[in-house]
Amino acid sequence: MSLIKEPKGVDFIIQSPPLTEQEKKEISDFIASKKAKKKVATKTLKEKVTIKK
Repeated sequence: MSLIKEPKGVDFIIQSPPLTEQEKKEISDFIASKKAKKKVATKTLKEKVTIKK
């Protein structure tokens, strides 16, 4: 395996502009909704699974 060298005049470092408060809130809301859906799906799955002895 070899290293990839940057061509002259090309910089592979990427800096994103800072997020606005609205963008931060949208991302936070999206993550919260995904976690809530996952929690509901897990709870539903646990209810469907029954253990027989």
